[in-house]
Amino acid sequence: MVAKKPLFKWQLHGDGAKVGPGEVVLPHERLSWGRTTGIGMQHVVAMFGATFLVPLLTGFPPNTTLFFTAIGTILFFLITSGRIPSYLGSSFALIAPILAVSSSLGANYAQGGIIATGATLALVGVVVHFAGARWIDVVMPPVVTGAIVALIGFNLAPAAWNWVKEGALTAVITIVSIILITVLFKGIIGRLSILFGVLIGYGAALLQNQVDFSAIGEAAWIGLPHFTAPAFDPSTLGLFVPVVFVLIAENVGHVKSVAAMTGENLDDMTGRALFADGISTMLAGSGGGSGTTTYAENIGVMAATRVYSSAAYLIAAFTALALSMMPKFGAIIATIPPGVLGGAATVLYGMIGLLGVRIWVQNQVDFSNPVNLNTAAVALIIGIANFTWAPGGLVFEGIALGSFSAILIYQVMNWISKVRGTNLEAATPASAPSGTELESVAYAKRRRSPRPDAVPDGLDGVLPEDDIQHMWDGEPQK
Repeated sequence: MVAKKPLFKWQLHGDGAKVGPGEVVLPHERLSWGRTTGIGMQHVVAMFGATFLVPLLTGFPPNTTLFFTAIGTILFFLITSGRIPSYLGSSFALIAPILAVSSSLGANYAQGGIIATGATLALVGVVVHFAGARWIDVVMPPVVTGAIVALIGFNLAPAAWNWVKEGALTAVITIVSIILITVLFKGIIGRLSILFGVLIGYGAALLQNQVDFSAIGEAAWIGLPHFTAPAFDPSTLGLFVPVVFVLIAENVGHVKSVAAMTGENLDDMTGRALFADGISTMLAGSGGGSGTTTYAENIGVMAATRVYSSAAYLIAAFTALALSMMPKFGAIIATIPPGVLGGAATVLYGMIGLLGVRIWVQNQVDFSNPVNLNTAAVALIIGIANFTWAPGGLVFEGIALGSFSAILIYQVMNWISKVRGTNLEAATPASAPSGTELESVAYAKRRRSPRPDAVPDGLDGVLPEDDIQHMWDGEPQK
């Protein structure tokens, strides 16, 4: 049983000035307020580049999106009782459906889709809180989760190309800058390579007269963000609801990461984290902001500083809230030209796709298993090619169809293969193109019959089964 701690009272860690070797500042602790404030500001910088890119890529008002990330972060803190340090930044998983719906029905209908996504995620959070998170792993094992995350990133590739075409040289400068900063600099600068790459690309765009400053002079210094009302159309649900699978994976992964780094058991917080992000996403959609998610960028800051204090995130939230009240600040951000956006999007969309691959690698997904191979193969092609199905006025595009196919193919193939015993059959050439997987531990767990070339000529059906098994394993016969 975890002892309850006062929500707005943090215990001073050590002398409040430093973190000793092997120590971490836990969520209910803090350093001195001066240092905690500095770390909170650092979290704002860490989330800034990615959080602002989402509204710029989707056409949503930057200040409005920033406003709702701040409100969402405060809500997340309250709902999770301050036990899970997190900043709720803009979700890249929602870019594709927002672009699709905004171009056809309008941005307010995209807001309705964001609200539906948040409501579904909040409902999942309630179920997880009372029933546990085990069922998520059953419905969405790593091969499915990785496929969904990957197809979302790769589905966005045409959007990146469209921006690049409007400023190819600027885009290339932005891409090269991001790549070089990543490998040239250590610490916070290296971690913020996208932000600094965008700044360099912006400078290149200035030299080429690609930046329009007219809107800056018209913007006020202080004022509320621009809020817009949502609209709803059932046809958008097929585009938005599948994003819930990605948000689930991101939130569960965040909770597990924080638990691993702090040494605290946060399993009982998983449902609350999902619910909090769902409510935050609903709130953002209701006023014109992008949907939210827990941010990996801020995990990097915590890992570097070893400070996991939730107090730093409250400071970050209120700092972002203050910035969102400066329309001129948002107008400056909105001047970033298409070439810069295309360069940053090329890197970011590719990273989203490869995050799915990373899920496969980290969980050691066995692609010599035809069930896993077919699950990923079909889902990726559907997502990348953007297959479309429009039954009865509803529109299902690549992300929705790919996500549902990943779940359906895995569950059906897995069930049939277990019933029929075909999960034990030899791998096909497609599942083991190099042949090396035939000798792997993963394949050894599934095999049923000996490899044909393991039995000497003339002895087929003569050797005892145990002897054949030993020959396969490279062990001497008895």
